[in-house]
Amino acid sequence: QVQLVESGGGLVQAGGSLRLSCAASGIISSVNAMGWYRQAPGKERELVAEFTSGGSTNYADSVKGRFAISRDNAKHTVSLTMFKLTPEDTAVYYCNAAAVIAGSNHRFWGQGTQVSVSS
Repeated sequence: QVQLVESGGGLVQAGGSLRLSCAASGIISSVNAMGWYRQAPGKERELVAEFTSGGSTNYADSVKGRFAISRDNAKHTVSLTMFKLTPEDTAVYYCNAAAVIAGSNHRFWGQGTQVSVSS
C-alpha cells in the first residue's frame, strides 16, 4: 500500500499564492505516477497537474502558467505551487499516486486539503 499525506491548504485572497505538499510512504518503489486532483462543491474530481509514468508533466488547461508541480524523489514528496489564485480554484485538493503492486494497477489518494480563495 501507499499512504499519502497532504499539507499546505488554507484561505487566500484572489491573486495570492499557496504551496501544497504531499508526502508518500509505504511501497514507494511501486509508484509510477503522482499528481494532484481537485474537487469543487457540486463538481467532479478533476486532474490539476501530474507527473506521468514517463516522467513528463501534465497540467489542466485552467492552471497552465499559474501552477507548477515539483517533486523531491529523495524525500518522496510532490508539491504544487499555485500562483495567481482565483475563486474558481477553490476546492479540496487531493494527492494521487498510481502504483503497480503484485502485477495490478492501483490508485491511492490522500485525505485532501481545502484551498479557499476569496474574491
